[in-house]
Amino acid sequence: MLIIVHYGEVALKGDNRKFFEEKLVENIKRSLQLNGIVFDYVKRISGRILVELRDIELRGTVSLKFEGGQSPVALKTKDILQKVFGITYFVFAEQSQQNIESIKNKAIEILRNEDFDSFKVETKRGNKNFALTSQQINEQVGEAVLNKIPPIRNSSDRTNCVRVDLHNPDIILYIEITEKYAFIYTKKFTGTGGLPLGVSGKAVSLISGGIDSPVASYLMMKRGVENIFVHFYSNQQGYEQSFEKVRDILRVLKNYQEKVKVYFVPFLDVQKEIVLKTKADFRVVLYRRIMFLVANEIVLQEKAKALITGESVGQVASQTLDNMLVVEETVSLPVLRPLAGWDKQEIMDLAKKIGTYEISILPHLDCCSMFAPKHPATKADLKDVKNQEKKLKLKKLIKSALEKTKIENIK
Repeated sequence: MLIIVHYGEVALKGDNRKFFEEKLVENIKRSLQLNGIVFDYVKRISGRILVELRDIELRGTVSLKFEGGQSPVALKTKDILQKVFGITYFVFAEQSQQNIESIKNKAIEILRNEDFDSFKVETKRGNKNFALTSQQINEQVGEAVLNKIPPIRNSSDRTNCVRVDLHNPDIILYIEITEKYAFIYTKKFTGTGGLPLGVSGKAVSLISGGIDSPVASYLMMKRGVENIFVHFYSNQQGYEQSFEKVRDILRVLKNYQEKVKVYFVPFLDVQKEIVLKTKADFRVVLYRRIMFLVANEIVLQEKAKALITGESVGQVASQTLDNMLVVEETVSLPVLRPLAGWDKQEIMDLAKKIGTYEISILPHLDCCSMFAPKHPATKADLKDVKNQEKKLKLKKLIKSALEKTKIENIK
């Protein structure tokens, strides 16, 4: 069984295009292997990636041959490829010899297994040395189909053959003529798009049990960034349940990123000292500043390049532009906020699409809400915040938090 993978943005990378294509090939291979799908090859061809699955029974499943498009292995492969970043769309295709008679015969063979009354033919001719133009191929294949295939749905007012409908056909027959191949298929499956995971390096993502941060992590994965996760928790009664909720969220994100590492950082001691020694309205900003300082140490340890947060401008008190500026002052590396301009409904919609929403809305212990003041500062002044911060044993708190951090690889 042949699969043709098409990519969009990767094709625009100029001199670096080969690097992006090879990374996409590597990611496809690894995703198939991890899920037990056997293939003969995954290789680059003429602005596409060609995958050939092995036509054998695999781990108790049926043959890889389609049965009305419902082969378990084909369906499993479809689900896998739809989670590989960098793929715009992909198809399960039949291969033909590069001559018009072979293409016609293969087209008729494919369409005899389909249920339709109207059709159109769409050809992409990458190989300009092929004797016929795209339009000529469309016309000749269309004529052959009209002559050979009767209508599937019986109706007294219909003629003895199927009909061409260029505007609203029941089915589209796609033909691709590349340098060495001719491919024919009828269905396209949409991918996630973006860039292949890993091409943009690593970043540390602050992950909570809420809705926003998993979506932010997903969006940065889509830009080719490998995520390493940091979760801050208050080690009070019941925090283990929150641990498991975060693990469940990360298991969903693991569908998009093969290896998922998370740092669980205890934060209660930090919060207690902030509550005891600083003004109440600065608590949330101070929490965030110390989180950034701890995360910065993990960035250095992991040789990452940036921090990722799920902040959306104006959503809560800590996410005003003034407070973001005060918090970000603690670090010199880039802070990536992919949700900065999103509203809550947009974020929830994507969370539902990627599968994290139902987990995120479950109740959990949020360390940022502990000891939160009734009226937090929304326009914190950096000088005032630093004066409050001087009351804290900052280095000791950060060192202690890191020493007590638990590291897990999500399975």
